[in-house]
Amino acid sequence: MTVSEEVFELFERRGREAYFGESVSILEHSLEAAWFAKEAGAEPHLVVAALLHDVGHLLHGLPEDIAQHDIDGRHEVVGERWLRARFGPSVSEPVRLHVDAKRYLCSAEPSYLRELSPSSLQSLKLQGGPFSEEQAKEFERNPHFKDAVALRRWDDAAKVTDLRVPEIRAYEEILQAWGLS
Repeated sequence: MTVSEEVFELFERRGREAYFGESVSILEHSLEAAWFAKEAGAEPHLVVAALLHDVGHLLHGLPEDIAQHDIDGRHEVVGERWLRARFGPSVSEPVRLHVDAKRYLCSAEPSYLRELSPSSLQSLKLQGGPFSEEQAKEFERNPHFKDAVALRRWDDAAKVTDLRVPEIRAYEEILQAWGLS
């Protein structure tokens, strides 16, 4: 099975599920994030990262309402492991760091915290809350810092009901180009 076939199968199996308290499905959210990345002129590996940033939700099998039960599924860790084996660190590291990017932005930009959706606020609490000043400075030293913050912004924007974006199969070529298999 090619990496693109693996991705398509995951989204076909679980992508139509609700996206954790938002008005879009996981598939819609992922496609919107990839589209926003592409529209921003992102490098191809970041378009792949945007498309697959929440793949951990498709893999861990936990229910949509886990945050309501005070459970953090650590989807960024689950997703990073899966992505590293298939795409390498240029894709997997921004995905691993996109939750920390939210925590960073809440600390670095006070207005960012006020713009988060109720579901994002609930998960922020489970993920450790905004970074301290020291944690934020440490995060800024990470070589994938800028990519993770860009990914986070596309992630936050990707919650638009009925937004018309390309279908998942439109990404077959880029998935194959960046896949390790």
